[in-house]
Amino acid sequence: MKLLLDTHVLIWSQEAPEKLGASAQALLLDPQNDNLVSPISCLEIAQLLFRDRIQLKLEPHEWFKKAIDKLHAKVCEFSPEIALAAYQLPGEFHADPADRILVSTSRYVDAQLITADRKLLGYPAVMTVNALK
Repeated sequence: MKLLLDTHVLIWSQEAPEKLGASAQALLLDPQNDNLVSPISCLEIAQLLFRDRIQLKLEPHEWFKKAIDKLHAKVCEFSPEIALAAYQLPGEFHADPADRILVSTSRYVDAQLITADRKLLGYPAVMTVNALK
């Protein structure tokens, strides 16, 4: 199974794994699954750090590298196709550009988006996994 981690899931996996549900933790640790991270998550983490909304145990570049290594994850590309598709999503979708890119990426790479965000979990045009379960 391909899993694209929402930014908060990436952060929780390293800083507060107890926030993830048992099934979500098992999926992230299963070597049979392909864990994917979008570059937009780096941007969101940088923004959260800049606004003093989170603190990380390591310097951001080192933290990100270790997180990718620990999760045996791959960083997805952020292509023009993904960027354009982010504003061509079917149905109603909210304005958050990062969420749009994550959903677009998930659809483009045919991955399930692992998230606790109710807006994303309720969006029918993307496959999701509830990170709280």
